[in-house]
Amino acid sequence: METTVINAAEFFAGIGLVRTALEPLGVNVVWANDIKEAKRDAYLANFPDAKDHFARSDIRNVKGEDLDKLPEIELATSSFPCIDLSLAGNRRGLVGDQSGMFWHFARVLEQMQDRPRPRVVLLENVHGFATSHGGKDLTEALERLSQLGYSLDVLAIDAKHFVPQSRPRMFIIGIMPADLPKNAHVGVPEISDVRPAWVTAIHKKHYEAFKMHYLDLPALPQGPSDLNAVIDREVPESAWWDDRRVKAFVDSLSDGQRIRFEALRKADQLSYRTAYRRTRQGVSMWELRRDAIAGCLRTTGGGSSKQALVELGHDREPRIRWMTPREYANLMGATDYKLLSGTPNQQLFGFGDAVVVDVVRWIGEHYLLPVLRPDTESEDE
Repeated sequence: METTVINAAEFFAGIGLVRTALEPLGVNVVWANDIKEAKRDAYLANFPDAKDHFARSDIRNVKGEDLDKLPEIELATSSFPCIDLSLAGNRRGLVGDQSGMFWHFARVLEQMQDRPRPRVVLLENVHGFATSHGGKDLTEALERLSQLGYSLDVLAIDAKHFVPQSRPRMFIIGIMPADLPKNAHVGVPEISDVRPAWVTAIHKKHYEAFKMHYLDLPALPQGPSDLNAVIDREVPESAWWDDRRVKAFVDSLSDGQRIRFEALRKADQLSYRTAYRRTRQGVSMWELRRDAIAGCLRTTGGGSSKQALVELGHDREPRIRWMTPREYANLMGATDYKLLSGTPNQQLFGFGDAVVVDVVRWIGEHYLLPVLRPDTESEDE
């Protein structure tokens, strides 16, 4: 049976990976916004039909009446900037110039007058959101969303359950009370892989003060254990570093890192590892990940934010190169994403600043659709 589409607004849309995740589920993005021109261009290269509804502007200039002109929006997504909340950032929190954009997202929703507010909101950010300013920032954000009428749930999902990348993120899902499914619970959820102890503590602290709920969700999948499925096999030989650069890489390794490096190099099987450049006691050095998946992709603001790929095994000379935009896309679950716009660094930046497609699609399948289209499953069976 054909399902009625779900109209959505995509705040802080970036290169469009939320749309990539949800469009196959019947979500129709009728408005998208981002301030970065390069991200807009990448978005339009993959979704040309968005030309008429992609608003490239500072969200501070967006008003609720802009959304009132659109078809009724049932879902609003917001991957607002994390730089002020991240442990690797400046920790200014929601008073920061970047992460403080949350307040403008809430303002736009509040200003919607001619249309009902979206029935569901989905927010994504780093785990640091929960601890910023001793938890005060998260409390104020939950309070603001509650004032807008939403009942709230908090999830934590690491993308390693879907792709070979360690990328822990937290999600806040707000639902208008009239749309809460019958199986929604009030109180403190049990600890699970999507609600670890620190998430259940958030529910325990706030469920009586704010409108909060939780839904039962299935266990997360196991996830891949190596990088083989994401390696770009079309990389030219010239992309691999020369002997001098490889030697500099090896020479920078700590004693412990070198032991791991040599063990992998002498192993009977070929394997791949990712490496970051770190500064330890004022000295720049390379570090291999202990496991065989990638570290969390970052926005490429400098050399230390980019990951190198290291090929080791069969007692051969190691091969090392920077990871490519296609590999970044694969690590974000965007295997079919078209790399038609921007420089390689702009492409790396766009993926490092995005959501993992598989994670958002899982939330869509197991949470958003059962709320927004609760009869779909029973009708299809």
